[in-house]
Amino acid sequence: MNIQIFGKSKCFDTKKAERWFKERRIKYQYIDLGKYSMSRGEFNNVKAALGIDAMTDDNAKGIENLRYLAYASDREEKLFEQQNLLKTPIVRNGKKATVGYAPEVWDKWE
Repeated sequence: MNIQIFGKSKCFDTKKAERWFKERRIKYQYIDLGKYSMSRGEFNNVKAALGIDAMTDDNAKGIENLRYLAYASDREEKLFEQQNLLKTPIVRNGKKATVGYAPEVWDKWE
């Protein structure tokens, strides 16, 4: 398994996801979205697995600007540029991905 956790340092669900993998001694790579952003390929893989609506945090600051964009491609581009609007944690295992704390799905990955 090649697990990647994309999250924010102050997000409690991200911390819970890290703890879940640590308790099971599963190696993972943590990427802080506050410091680093997802690459275009990573973003597209997560988007293909989940969809753009599942990735969007409806409670984030600045989400109003995203809601009023007419085209889906514009929303995707804006979300890629402003990754602080992503719901966290985003946990990737190859082409599979989850958003939020989802241990029932991660159990099936093992």
